[in-house]
Amino acid sequence: MKLVCLDLEGVLIPEIWINFAEKTGIEELKKTTRDEPDYDILMKGRLEILKREGFTLSDIQAVIETMDPLEGASEFLKEIRSFTQIIILSDTFVEFASPLMKKLAYPTLFCNSLIVDGKGMIKDFKMRLDNGKKRSVEGFKHAGYTVFAAGDSYNDLAMIQSADRGALFRAPDQITIDYPHLINHSGYDGLMKAIKEFHSEKASLKV
Repeated sequence: MKLVCLDLEGVLIPEIWINFAEKTGIEELKKTTRDEPDYDILMKGRLEILKREGFTLSDIQAVIETMDPLEGASEFLKEIRSFTQIIILSDTFVEFASPLMKKLAYPTLFCNSLIVDGKGMIKDFKMRLDNGKKRSVEGFKHAGYTVFAAGDSYNDLAMIQSADRGALFRAPDQITIDYPHLINHSGYDGLMKAIKEFHSEKASLKV
């Protein structure tokens, strides 16, 4: 059985933290997993900024409510779901992703959660699993699936390399330099072609 696993931010929806940074004018919050490979360091830095500036979860959610999926993302997902199964593997949080999942017709999403105090301040975050994307792909393979994975950031690389077939999607130049063997698709047409080729194969090919 075939299964497609995709990252969320940068692949199907805009980067939430970048949008929030643009709304608030806090340039420090524009840093993402495209820039910082260590997600723990990245998130702890974000929480320190939110605490310093006094922003609550509701402030971030208000920005998210104004966001839409990337152009063509809904149609892209709909076409994939017409011929195979898909799961979104993301390091975002359910408290952030829910409004956008509705706009994407509720694909299955594996993500993390936030710890919020009574005043709405984000105090910490809880990862579903350490290295959850990679371990999810390994679990799907153990369950008998042949997996295609795609993403755009450093935190997607372990997932992609653990899959039977994988690719980058609109990844920054430094990642493509560091991982030249991974095809970097610039649009949904190219990625769809790769997914359909994968789906039609009788045997999987290792990245």
